[in-house]
Amino acid sequence: MEQILELLQDDAQLTPSQLAVMLGESEEAVAKAIAQYEREGVIRGYHALVNWERTETQKASALIELRITPKKDTGFDEIAGRIMNFPEVESVYLMSGGYDLAVTVTGRTMQDVAMFVQKRLATLDGVLSTATHFVLTKYKDGGVIFQSEYEEIDERGSNLCD
Repeated sequence: MEQILELLQDDAQLTPSQLAVMLGESEEAVAKAIAQYEREGVIRGYHALVNWERTETQKASALIELRITPKKDTGFDEIAGRIMNFPEVESVYLMSGGYDLAVTVTGRTMQDVAMFVQKRLATLDGVLSTATHFVLTKYKDGGVIFQSEYEEIDERGSNLCD
């Protein structure tokens, strides 16, 4: 029944009835499997993927690379736990390579994100350095294409907002 997970990941709005038809299973079996996945923490939530550039709401997103000193007993987990509790933080990943944590942050403006990094992230005990990369245009997110070559290209050949 892991196909349920793949289908829901692609479209969280699919109902147990629709999934049952797609998988050739009973609706009851599908609903039971979904409930079990939710209880076990396999399914962690459902959400809409919003293209904020198409709304009047201002949002700025950034990927922040953090180099940190791991704690003796808890490694990277303690600081990752502190970081993920900030409401501005969308995601936190432990990485291999040149930095330790990748943190995705959203704020109202680039200045808000910059102030969050300066005042809240960079000052955390154990943070050695930060590198902030602002998202300028989102082409694809969560497997969904946001921008295509056919959308609103202006006379300069750009689809960026003015």
